[in-house]
Amino acid sequence: MANSDSHILDTLDFDILSMLQEDGRMSFTVIAERLKISVGTARTRLNKLIEEGTVNIIGRVDPDKVGFRCYAHIAVFVRPATLKEKVAQKISKLPEVSFLAMTSGDYDLEVDVMCRDNNHLVDFVNDISKIDGVNQTKTTIYFKVYKYAQPDLKLLK
Repeated sequence: MANSDSHILDTLDFDILSMLQEDGRMSFTVIAERLKISVGTARTRLNKLIEEGTVNIIGRVDPDKVGFRCYAHIAVFVRPATLKEKVAQKISKLPEVSFLAMTSGDYDLEVDVMCRDNNHLVDFVNDISKIDGVNQTKTTIYFKVYKYAQPDLKLLK
C-alpha cells in the first residue's frame, strides 16, 4: 500500500502494474512495446512505483507445490480489547501468517495461515493461544483452495 507521500496513480501506472501481475519478470522493453511508450518511461514509472512501495517484485510460489498442505482461517478473540494491537503485532511476526486483519463483529482478529500439515497447525494455534490477551481462538481448515490471487486492478477503473 502506498504511503500518503506518494503520487496519485494514473492509467499508465495501473497498466504497468497489471502487466507485472501477469508476469513479474516482464522486461521494460516488452512493457514499453505493449503500452506504446518508451523504454525509459517504463523504467522510470516502474522504479517510482517500487520506491514508493506501491509494488514489490517477488517470486510467488504455489503453497501446495512446495509443501504447505494445511491452510486455515483462525478467528482470534482478544480480552481485554485494549490488547488488540499488541496481539496483532505479535501474530504478524509469525511466518505461517499469510493474512491478518482487525475485524468488526464476533471476533477481533482474522488470521489466515499456511502450515505444513495438521500437526504444524495445532502447534501454531497452541502458540498463539499463549499470547497475552488471546482469550479464545476458532479455527476453520480450508480443505481445498480454488483461488489464490492478487486484486484485479481493472476493478478500480
